[in-house]
Amino acid sequence: MRIAYLDRTVHETDGEPKPNGDVSAISKSIDLQGSVETGDKTTIASKDFGGLYSIKPLALIKPAGSDDISRAIKAASRIPRMTVAARGNGHSINGQAMTNGGLVIDMRSTEENHFRLLNINGSFFIDVSGGALWENVLTRCVSRFGLAPRSWTDYLSLTVGGTLSNAGVSGQAFRYGPQISNVTELEIVIGKGDITVCSETRNPELFFGSLGGLGQFGIITRARVKLQPAPDMVRWIRVVYTEFDEFTRDAEFLVSRDDGESFDYVEGFVFCNNDDPVNGWPAVPLDPVHGFNPGIIPQTGASVLYCLEVAFHYQKGDHPSTVDKAVAGLLKRLRFVEGLKSQVDLSYVEFLLRVKRAEEQAKANGIWDAPHPWLNLFISKSNIVDFDQTVFKKMVKDGIGGPMLIYPLMRSKWDNRTSVALPDSEIFYLVALLRFVSRGPSVEESVAQNREIVEWCIKEGLDFKLYLPHYQSKEGWKRHFGDQWTRFVERKASFDPMAILAPGQNIFKRTHLS
Repeated sequence: MRIAYLDRTVHETDGEPKPNGDVSAISKSIDLQGSVETGDKTTIASKDFGGLYSIKPLALIKPAGSDDISRAIKAASRIPRMTVAARGNGHSINGQAMTNGGLVIDMRSTEENHFRLLNINGSFFIDVSGGALWENVLTRCVSRFGLAPRSWTDYLSLTVGGTLSNAGVSGQAFRYGPQISNVTELEIVIGKGDITVCSETRNPELFFGSLGGLGQFGIITRARVKLQPAPDMVRWIRVVYTEFDEFTRDAEFLVSRDDGESFDYVEGFVFCNNDDPVNGWPAVPLDPVHGFNPGIIPQTGASVLYCLEVAFHYQKGDHPSTVDKAVAGLLKRLRFVEGLKSQVDLSYVEFLLRVKRAEEQAKANGIWDAPHPWLNLFISKSNIVDFDQTVFKKMVKDGIGGPMLIYPLMRSKWDNRTSVALPDSEIFYLVALLRFVSRGPSVEESVAQNREIVEWCIKEGLDFKLYLPHYQSKEGWKRHFGDQWTRFVERKASFDPMAILAPGQNIFKRTHLS
């Protein structure tokens, strides 16, 4: 999920002067094959999924391809204070895809530009557009080729370029690494306007810098993604724990096992020990026919409980007893509460699109468009018990109006040459507080609590990083990147020397590097 720490809610900007741009003059100078939208037609580009920022651009550009994006960036470079932001499907949280009086590039208009299967030395890859949605990549690859990318996000209505600019994390990342560990080549329009192809061996500084680079170096227009044979079916299982140490022991055990000796997907979440329909017992069962039986829970008086969520891949031709035996062999080593296991079997595509169904329900209930002040953190294994004691058991023990995810990841599956900042330990946890304001605390309360959590992490000296960060100061960014800060600044100077790109990240100002 694409999640961030919020400093505040804003409508418009923080006093930055707007560029002196004339839409008609810009349109003529760019000479696009695509189109330029202005006025009320730019409204969609002035908001995002977070629903906390409202920042109006000068124009919304719908490019036909990389050449149009190149022209737009070069035109912006000739106008004082003009900036450019790439917008995928609008699922940023803190206005990262917005620009005040600048040009927003609508990447969705480029989705069909690339879709090509490659067989390179016996391994399969798919070339896809940066503006393609992962859900469409999934369905097309599976239906046409019986193949699929190896690593995903939980929610797939995100663009390829958007997740690769951050990391792309879900329950497969413990085995294959994040999505940025599963691409071998990118086409990028850099901040100078040049269209550049890069890989581990060709322009490697741009390649690794752009992966997890928050859009600071260029706009990803094409990605070459690793594929593998897609399974037919998934057994999706949830088991419940009362003790945090047993939950983490089992989760870490599963993600540390070799390929073939564990489940194919491992995640988890915290839920309230009550009947709250969103954050309590009803949120756990996968099978609606069989509800949650709280009478089985040991009477520990705990305010929160823990759910380990796993999945096992198999083929339609596998005998049911073979699948049952394999799953039972993995579950028997876990210490969950007997009697609190829920499972369903569904197709591989249905499993990966599980959040899409939740989205449809939320839209039907009128809560999807509510503000989403989400917080996502990477926290070292050495600090996760303290985090549980203070945050889960105290600060958010009554719920947040949305899921509270927690699951372990393996640092060795991430490439340290990318721009992503991670905790130092081999095992670290993703913690995501996915708030829906319409059914939880207010926006102001949620933002304040997010700030309180992050400030507590800093004060206590936790080894942590924000995922999809959005700091408001140079000091915050330097603390975030740590030893990587100098490398990040040097890359920015090389590929976007005038700081035209990604103004919503608030890292650099136009015409100089901080």
